[in-house]
Amino acid sequence: MEVLEGLYYSKDHEWVKVEGDKAYIGITDYAQHSLGNIVYVELPEVGAELSAGDVLGVVESVKAASDVYTPVDIKVLEVNNSLVEDPSLINNDPYGSWMVIGELKDKSQLDKLMKADEYRKFLEEE
Repeated sequence: MEVLEGLYYSKDHEWVKVEGDKAYIGITDYAQHSLGNIVYVELPEVGAELSAGDVLGVVESVKAASDVYTPVDIKVLEVNNSLVEDPSLINNDPYGSWMVIGELKDKSQLDKLMKADEYRKFLEEE
């Protein structure tokens, strides 16, 4: 499974890329691989205020549906409508296929997430 350096990872297999006060959030290569061919994506409304652990959206594959959780508190600034139109983009490029861009409310929450090496270890134990 591909794990990129420079991202933060949750135990629910979401990734967070931080640029200034913006957080890009998507699902990991491990998550998309576990789900299989993704056929449907549901995303939140722009402007939604989400707390860490809240459901960010839903990803459905031919074999399962899975909630996606926000690993950090955000206000949704933008959603990736390309994924709604073509959910398979997540299978093809999970780290390039962010689901939302949110305004990061509390950067200290990133300390509770895993860095790439920690996430790799976590996957080995999964």
